[in-house]
Amino acid sequence: MKHQRAVIAILMSGMTLMMIQSASAYDQETLILLKKSVSEWNTMRLAQPGKSIDLYKATLEDENLTGVNLSRTVLVRAELSGSTLNMAEMKSSNLTMAFIQKANLKSTDLSGSCLVKANLKRSFMKGAILNKANLQSANMRWTMLENADCRQANMANTILFEANFENANLKGTNFKGAVFIEQANLTGATLSNNTILPSGEKASLSWSARHNAKFVIEPETGAITYDIPPALESLEQEPPAATPARTAVKLRNDNRKQEALIAEDVASWNKMRTNNPEVKVTLQEEKLEHSNLKDINLQQAVLTGASFEGASLDNANMAGADLSKVNFHKADMKSAQLQGANLQNANLDRAFLKGANLSKTNLSNAVLSGAMLFGANLSEANLEGASLFDADLEGANLEGSNLKGANITDTNFKNATLSPLTTLPSGKQATSGWATLKEARFISSKK
Repeated sequence: MKHQRAVIAILMSGMTLMMIQSASAYDQETLILLKKSVSEWNTMRLAQPGKSIDLYKATLEDENLTGVNLSRTVLVRAELSGSTLNMAEMKSSNLTMAFIQKANLKSTDLSGSCLVKANLKRSFMKGAILNKANLQSANMRWTMLENADCRQANMANTILFEANFENANLKGTNFKGAVFIEQANLTGATLSNNTILPSGEKASLSWSARHNAKFVIEPETGAITYDIPPALESLEQEPPAATPARTAVKLRNDNRKQEALIAEDVASWNKMRTNNPEVKVTLQEEKLEHSNLKDINLQQAVLTGASFEGASLDNANMAGADLSKVNFHKADMKSAQLQGANLQNANLDRAFLKGANLSKTNLSNAVLSGAMLFGANLSEANLEGASLFDADLEGANLEGSNLKGANITDTNFKNATLSPLTTLPSGKQATSGWATLKEARFISSKK
């Protein structure tokens, strides 16, 4: 047994992990057709009118998709920023957490769609149809919504800084918990007695008049039921599961320049690690893009400079690992264990880190732009000099974290927890006043 472990240790000293199966959920041929010809795509959709299309995490940035039929399409966490989607058909689609910044959606039909936590910042949506769309917690800073039909849309907890609702139909729209509505333009917009204000109260003639909006009385409506989007019945449900991933482990013996290829699944990998805890895992500068590594045990591994772009690392154990300069761009890292890890200069741009444990991690100078960190544990984390531009820290634990010099432009701190030991970007300690300004919670001391 000792001899066997020694052999494993020698072989694993220069190991490379590569995934046979991609973590991408959609068929690449489907995406290629969409990018090639909107006309051919629409013909295909007409031939299969009831079929839902899966484009989970698809990259459609800066594409011209004018008039495209994307109804009943799964576009969860898809990249649509800068795209032209004027007059597109997107009814009853799932755009949860999609990136749709600076996109053109003039007269686009999004009725009944799910846009929960979508980023619509600076998008042009004049005349868009959002009737009964669910936009809860969406980022709508500087979004242009003139003449848009937002009847009975759910805009609870949205960010509305300088959003333009001029002449929009806001009858029955739910704005409960929305922020910066005072900075939004409601000139000529139509509100009703069924419109819910950020305070939770119903709109009134006097409130509407103060905001240069119109007010009408209509029959009382009950609670609105929003359609269940395709593939996801709730935010907690995962994307369609892939078949069990197979991991190819290439073992190198540099002295003899020989290579062997051993195929194992993640469960076998984890068992090997459990049975051989003394084996050091070194995967420096390896390419693991779009790999399915859910639940993998990479605790204490040395992964400096590696790339996990687009990889699935949900529930992965990377506690204490050296992840400096690692590329996690748009990786799935829900509930990942990263406590005590070194993520200095790591790229976590648009990574999904909901509920991840990042306590006592070194995230200095890391890129976390657009990262989804809601409910994450960042207590005592070092975020000095990190970029948190457009990051979502809703409900995150920031007790004792160091944000000195961090870029927090457009960062969402709603319901995040701060303490007197939290260091702000200015270098000063957090205060209850600063927390209130950011709609965060401030805990003066542990109970």
